[in-house]
Order: sequence, then structure tokens, then C-alpha cells
Amino acid sequence: MTRYILHRLIAMPFLLLGIVTLAFLLTTVTKGDPLSAILSDRQMNDPVAVAAAKAQWGLDRSLPERYLIYVGNLATGDMGTSFITRRPVAQDVLYRLPATMELVIAAMIVGCTIGLLLGVTAAYYRNSPIDHLSRFFALFGSSVPVFWLGLALLYVFSVKLGVLPGPGRLDARAALPPRVTGFMLIDTLLAGDVRRFVDALWHLLLPAFVLGWAVAGTISRLVRANMIEVLDRDFILTARSKGAGELRVVVRHALRNTLVPTLTVIGYSFAYLLTGAVLTETIFSWPGMGSYAVDAARGLDFPAIIGVTIVGGVVFLLTNLITDVAYVVANPRVRLG
Repeated sequence: MTRYILHRLIAMPFLLLGIVTLAFLLTTVTKGDPLSAILSDRQMNDPVAVAAAKAQWGLDRSLPERYLIYVGNLATGDMGTSFITRRPVAQDVLYRLPATMELVIAAMIVGCTIGLLLGVTAAYYRNSPIDHLSRFFALFGSSVPVFWLGLALLYVFSVKLGVLPGPGRLDARAALPPRVTGFMLIDTLLAGDVRRFVDALWHLLLPAFVLGWAVAGTISRLVRANMIEVLDRDFILTARSKGAGELRVVVRHALRNTLVPTLTVIGYSFAYLLTGAVLTETIFSWPGMGSYAVDAARGLDFPAIIGVTIVGGVVFLLTNLITDVAYVVANPRVRLG
């Protein structure tokens, strides 16, 4: 396994270079003019201002020159400067990433917990009313649009019932805790502020549930299908004949043998949610990577767009590697080449 991990780590920079190259080339073929994000409408009609802006941002250079300069800067950790915020893209990404990480981790906990419970229950009581109900919830969670579910839950639980707070990470009147990690739950605890911790936790519930329900539907259907197949195998009958309890049979023997394909979905879902939580972050005013990517796309902020793409590529590559290693932990019979 060590050799496999080493090979993957060696290949990772080359894969990232391919991602960077593709993202860089795609930004050059767009019809939008990046100068519109830098200059005002009045300045766009001033040739002197346009020439000065091109020279300042390197837009007067040829495409190969700009590419080589960008890759060279990227090797030192410099992702460029955002056209919109006028701050280094790496600084913006590091500031926004913890908010998205916190949301996605909470969503994965919700999604995996609900998905595994529904999948195992549906498989064990297959073709029963419990099975049909579990499959209905799974199908509903996978098919309902995220934006509709988010707005509906906000309206019901926040506006009508008033049992959960509205958008944002904290109450609008609450002061932010000292930023240490960027994770609101952790920072409030480090500040010793239990009240704001509870407030942050309540604000996290709805967006995490909305984002995690789609994952729960996919996981539950996969677990159900694999569990039904595994429960009919001979080693399950052998375990039962030896007097093993049903809980032990289901969890230790059956569920463990369904984890390998399930881990693939979990790993992919985590990477996808981290870079694809745009609608959820927009609906719940969550200041994460998704909203940052939307603002960058609207403003033709090419350095920010490429920066978000790089982060997404790193996440996918690392997630795939961790998932492969988790295969062996879940099932020692699996060997990595």
C-alpha cells in the first residue's frame, strides 16, 4: 500500500498541472472581457486606462507568456490577485474554505447516517412497508431540487414555525468570535462562548440537512442493493447457524462487505459537495467557496475562477486517494496495486 500511495502522490502534481492548463485555456476562450471586472464603463472608453490595466494585470502579454508566468507563480503558492476583491486569490480561498468545509462535513455526517440507516433497514425488511417507506424517502431526497428543498424548509421551520434560525452562520446581531480556524463551531468553543456555539449549531442544521439529504438517498439505495445480495450469501447463513445475533450478522458481516462500493460514493460525494454547494450556500447566505465561485464567474474574475478550480482538483485527487486507502481498512481482502 505504501508504494501505491507514493505513486499516487508523485502523479498528483502532473494531474494538477493538467487541471490548471485546462482551466487556464478555458478562461481564454470565453467571450467576456476580463477588463470589465477591473475598469469602470467610463474607463473602458479610455485607451490609456485600458493599456495601463492590461500592463498591470499582464493581459498585454501573449497567451504562452501568461501561462508560463502563472504556472511559475503557482509553484510558489501564488494563485494571482482577484480582479474583484483585489486580494490574493489564495488568501480569499483560505478565508472561505473553512465555512464550506464545516457545512460539507456536517452534511456528510447527516447524509451518511441517514443513508446507512435507511439502506440497512430497507434491505433487512425488504419488500415490507418499512422497505417501501425507506425507498420513498431515498428517492424523494435524490430527486427534489436542492434550491426548492432549501427554500421550502426555510419557509416552514424559520418563517412559519420559527423553531430554526434563518440564513447565515450566526445571528445577524451576534458578534463574530475571534477567527482561529475559520470553523464557527470550533472558534466559538475556543472563545468559551457556549451561547454562540449553540447559535452556530442551529444555523448549521438546515443547510447541512438540505445538502446531506441528496447524499443520503444515493447511499441508501446503494447500501440496500448490496445488502440484499450479501444477506443471501452462504457466510451469512453460516454466521446465523453458529448462533450469532442478528445485530452482529447485519453490522459486522453484512454491512462490512457492502462498505467498499459505498465508500466510493461517500468519497465522491464529499469532493462534489465541497466544490458544488453553490445553491445551498446561496440560499442560506453561507460565505463559502460556492458563493465565491459564483461571484467570480459573474465578474469574469479569471484568477479566482482558476483558483477555485485548482482547489476542486486537489480535493478530488486527495479524496480518491483517501477512499482507496479506506477500501483496505474496510475490507482487508482488498489489495491496492
